[in-house]
Order: sequence, then structure tokens, then C-alpha cells
Amino acid sequence: MGRRRLHHRTALLAGLTALSLSLTLCSCASRPGSAAGDGLPSAPESPKLTSVDVNPRDRAQLRQGGTLHLAITQFSHQWSPIHTDGSESSTISVTKPLLPTFFRSDAAGTQTVNPAYLQDAHAEQRDGRQVVVWTLNPKAHWSDGTPITWRDLEANWRALNGKDPAYRPSSSTGFELVSSVERGKDDFQAVMTFDRPFSEWQSMFNGAANAPLLPASRVATPDLFNSAYLDAIPVTAGPFKVEQMDRAAQIVTLVADPNWWGDKPVLDRIVFHAMVPNAMAAAFAKGEIDLFNNGPDVSGYQTIKSTKGAAVRRAGGPDFRQFTLNARNPVLADPTVRQALFQAINRDAVIRADLNGLDWPAVPLNNHLLVANQNAYRDNSLGLSRYDPAEAARKLDAAGWKLDGDVRKKDGHELNLRMVIPAGVTQAQNEAASTTKMLKDVGVKVTTVTAAANEFFDKYINRDDFDITTYSLLGTPFPASGNRADFVQTGGTNHSGTGSPAVDAALDRAGAATDAATASEAINQADGELWKLAGMLPLYQRPQLYGARANLANIGAQGLSDIVWENVGFEK
Repeated sequence: MGRRRLHHRTALLAGLTALSLSLTLCSCASRPGSAAGDGLPSAPESPKLTSVDVNPRDRAQLRQGGTLHLAITQFSHQWSPIHTDGSESSTISVTKPLLPTFFRSDAAGTQTVNPAYLQDAHAEQRDGRQVVVWTLNPKAHWSDGTPITWRDLEANWRALNGKDPAYRPSSSTGFELVSSVERGKDDFQAVMTFDRPFSEWQSMFNGAANAPLLPASRVATPDLFNSAYLDAIPVTAGPFKVEQMDRAAQIVTLVADPNWWGDKPVLDRIVFHAMVPNAMAAAFAKGEIDLFNNGPDVSGYQTIKSTKGAAVRRAGGPDFRQFTLNARNPVLADPTVRQALFQAINRDAVIRADLNGLDWPAVPLNNHLLVANQNAYRDNSLGLSRYDPAEAARKLDAAGWKLDGDVRKKDGHELNLRMVIPAGVTQAQNEAASTTKMLKDVGVKVTTVTAAANEFFDKYINRDDFDITTYSLLGTPFPASGNRADFVQTGGTNHSGTGSPAVDAALDRAGAATDAATASEAINQADGELWKLAGMLPLYQRPQLYGARANLANIGAQGLSDIVWENVGFEK
């Protein structure tokens, strides 16, 4: 192809990575693959995927200074967002104003270079191989005074490429395709050579993809990578820095960094308050927080609408609510059993209960990788998305789980599943109650375990200590790479423990695709395989629905865009 620059382009589709306790939804009134006459109520059409609702204002219209109070769902233990235990929405939210992101994403998912960190980044062909040249801003430096150089990119690549199992990254996507990272014309240029093409290379070192750059001084060895950000955020390089981390009060306070070399932040401080999701609306109404992710919480939605000086911010997004089954449990190791559980759950009833009272359509999502208002979306579920308790019972019989009274047994063991849910999430409580009843109807016992919000991921999900669970996946602008770690066999966030060579190969094809049609077909092939594996049951597209102070600008329901933290503030 010669030495041709690959231009910044709109992301082909949209991916999902960050885990979230709190919920937000977005569905369409009609979409490809919906069953005719499914009995779901009609509703206003939801915002398009490319919508954004952030009260955009020029910096000149904002008052300098002030403190922004935000709600998060947990006070984390692992504060590295690229560690497998740090890929949770609260960790990611706190660290985004603190760590380098090489690109900015707009509402359509188009990536542009972030000049605070990069002077240029482009892909070219050299000797038949893809090479990306990263030219760094020489003014960029870490909070310890060390300049950001090619060695930081090299250290992150070594930590994330999957070659050394002692590192525990949340995702190796893209980095595992790189054969070398070398010094370019000087210390502020890195030359990255790929073994095979990776079309979504702009997802690397990109906060919008939940993959910011971390300092070589804290990731260069497995011990540093795994432990340097435990209960601490020791080194930063953003418009804000850490002022205080107060575990007792469950508060993280950031302050504008006077050594920041980019546009001066409008805000003086950002204060993150950890609290259970169903307490956020009350805190917002009292004026204790200025913005929170409400999701499909009906009472919270009503509270926002009735709070003086408040606004509802809403947008579409590549996010969804889902059930995960743990195939590492011998009881669930047989895919036939997992498929039976899928068919024993009446998703229509679960979705209506979750979304009742919101101005959003209650439509099931029948794809793991795409949401319904994306052009490539299709239903690849082969009937496994359809509620069919009779077929579920037949599958369980065939797998050797025979009814013995009210509960199925095999080899003397009951089919008894532990469903782990987070405390303070109304939707999770409702989902556990309805699922318990539905599975009881086919002879499966469910025991609910309610985990403290700070322990749900750390002590249960990340440790595979559950049989069935429910949470939301939050999207990124990158279709193939954003999804990969949740579904490939070696993925750092593959909590179902399922996977197959066919899924890996299809996602590889999507990641290497140079046109949307090829990527779309590969992603749908991967989705068809994921339905057969039956590790994750999609429920519905999740709306981005936030409560915000009406005078808060340049932040809210982001869609596919990301927050430019320097420009967030309150109107004059």
C-alpha cells in the first residue's frame, strides 16, 4: 500500500468494556431482529447512538473556579484502570482526569489527536507491515517531573501484550499484535511495529477506550504493574492531580494541577463520593452532588425532574444490561445447561420491570457486541433469546438434571445456583427476585447473595465467586477491540469463563478489517458463536440518563464522546 497515512475516521461500530454497578439504558422503539407481536409497549424513539447531551458551552461562558461533586458506586482497591481488577466504572471515572489520553472522541466516535500529549500519530506500511509512529508533546510530563517518552509506551506494551502471565491486564487487545516498540527520531517519538494489521490502533493509549497511558516507573515489572496503584494513585499526568483519598469518608478529591501544561482547568476541584446507586438521587436533591448516573431508576428519574435547578441529560450509547453465568462452576460447565437457563428466563418480563415508568422503550437486546440502533445490528441468537421454559426443561433433562420433587438433581447434587448482586441497586434486586421465580419453575434453585458495593467486583466477580450475576457493560467507540477482553478465551474481563477459537478468530478478523462491512460481518459471526456458548445473556440497551445541575456545562450523557476535563465547569 506504500507509505500512506491512515486518516482519523469514525469508529466502525462500538465496543463494550467498563463494568458498572449503576445502570443506564437505551433502546429503540423498533429495530432489526425484533419479533413481531412481542407484546412490548410502544414508546418514544430513544436518542441515536451518536447523540450527546452535555450542555456545551465555550470556556469564556464559564466561571473560573468552583468544585464539582460527582457520585461513584465504589471506593476502589485497585486504582489502575488497565489492571483486570481496575476495569470498573468508578476506577475509570476517577482516573480519567488524571492520566494521559492520546485521542479525543466526538459524538460519532471519530478520533482526533489530543495535543496535550501528541503532536502526531499515524499508521503507515513499512516492508509490508503496519507501523504506527507516535510523536509526543515534549512538554508532557508525569507528576514526579519525569518527561513522558517512548519508554512509557514501550513499558505499557510489555505489560499489556499478554506474553508474561505475571502481568494481569484488563485487556491485551491490539498490544498482543505488536512485535516491537522502538525509539524514533528522539525520546519523544515511538515507532510501533505490528505483526498483523490492527485497524483500531487509535484505541491504544486512549481514555475513551479505557486504556490510558501509565508511567513506566509504575508498570515496568509485574509487581509494579499489579501493586503500584493498590489503595493509591501515586503518579498522574493530567489537568488534575490527587489532593486526598479518604477511605473512611469514601471520598476522592482531585485538584487542578498547577504544573499542567495544557489549557488551564476551569474547575478548582473534583470530588468523587462513593455511595450505593439508590442513594444518589437523594444526595443530588439535597445538593450534595452535582451530577450522577441515574440509569433506569424510576424513583431517581422522578427526583431529578422535581429538583429545582436540575436537568435530565440523556443520550444513546453502546451500553447494555446483562446476566453472566460462570462456566467455571462444574454445574454450569455444560453449554446445554447454560442454554437452558437462557431459555428459562423471561427477558420481556425482566426488562419491563426494570424500565417501567421511564420514557424509554422496553426492547430486548439480541446481540452481545452491537446495540439495536447500530446499522450492523442483527439477531444471531438462533432461538436462544426466546423465553421457552418447556425447551429449557428438555435441555436440562438431556443434560442429566432430572426433577426430584421441586429441584433437579444429578449424581446426588441439587441444581442450586448462587446469584451474587450488589447492594443498593434496585434493578439487581428486582432481577434476582424474578429470576429466582422463573428458574424455580423449571426446577432450578437460586440462592441470592447480596455483596457490599465495594466488594461486589473485588471479592466476587473478579474472583469468579458466583454462579450467576447481573451488571452493566459500558461502551467505547471501538467495536472489535472494545469487546474483545470480555469474550476471548484469555480475556482479562471474561467473567463467564466461556470462549472458543471461533470467537477469537472472528474478533481477530473484525480488528483487522479495513471497511465497515467486513468488520460488521465478523462481529456478527462472533456474536452467533457467543449465543451458542451461552455465557452472557444480554437484556437491554442501557440509556445514558443523568441528573445534572442545569448550569453545569460540558459534561453529562456523553454518548460515544469523552469528557474534556479542562473545559468542565459552571456557567457564569
